[in-house]
Amino acid sequence: MDMKVVLVTGGSSGIGRSIGNYLSENGYRVYGTTRNLGKQSGFKDFELLELDVREPDTISRALGILMEREGRLDVLINNAGVGITGPLEETPNKSIHNAFETNFTGPLNMIKAVLPIMRKQGAGSIINITSIAGKMGLPYRGVYSATKGALDLATEALRLEVKDFGIQLCTLAPGDFKTNIAAGRYHAPLQPDSPYHRPYGSTLKMIDDHVDQAGDPIQVAHKVLRILKNPSPKVHYKVGSFMQRFSILLKRLLPSKLYERLLRNHYKL
Repeated sequence: MDMKVVLVTGGSSGIGRSIGNYLSENGYRVYGTTRNLGKQSGFKDFELLELDVREPDTISRALGILMEREGRLDVLINNAGVGITGPLEETPNKSIHNAFETNFTGPLNMIKAVLPIMRKQGAGSIINITSIAGKMGLPYRGVYSATKGALDLATEALRLEVKDFGIQLCTLAPGDFKTNIAAGRYHAPLQPDSPYHRPYGSTLKMIDDHVDQAGDPIQVAHKVLRILKNPSPKVHYKVGSFMQRFSILLKRLLPSKLYERLLRNHYKL
């Protein structure tokens, strides 16, 4: 059997790079994407294509190159994304729009582009990388939570729409993992005169500390491979620490105000 061809968006670093390397080691033909190929001259792990999920023209060009070389695309891993933090009241609309264009509209742009290819093949797999943060409204991460929660729901709808085409869709929600997301994250500036200054500042430090102390993103890659080997994947998967995964169950089981109280206590709000 020929190698399965995989495209990983945001594949030049972090979780995407770990996924790409691990799948390469396990017999997949992997392509990654990056917004600026010129900045990746030293990248040798697997082949990178220049692509910005916000720009359909770049998606078409990259897929054209991939299809010319491989003639098929078996797996799309929608991993590209941006972090964003800040009080909702003080987060500029331009930054909110960019987060949604990258984390929500971007994956949909990718899916729209690959569905005709996979439908013609009669098979394909799409894994949308969401976030445990998308399962709940987290303080000072409301925009990020909303973008990932929206992708969760869109995936549920898409599964129903493409079920007759032999195409599998699911989400994988990571918790905190040690990546460079903090360096590239947009965060609304800490304004000394802001009414949110103290709680936002302490929450931002907590978020960064969690990332610094987090696990190896290879755990996400291991989960991706297990999903790809499952002939009938579930709708949603998660990967992270026990408490991060348990927090999703607690939200389902507890009264909403009690769960909110737990979040307030956790973030010292």
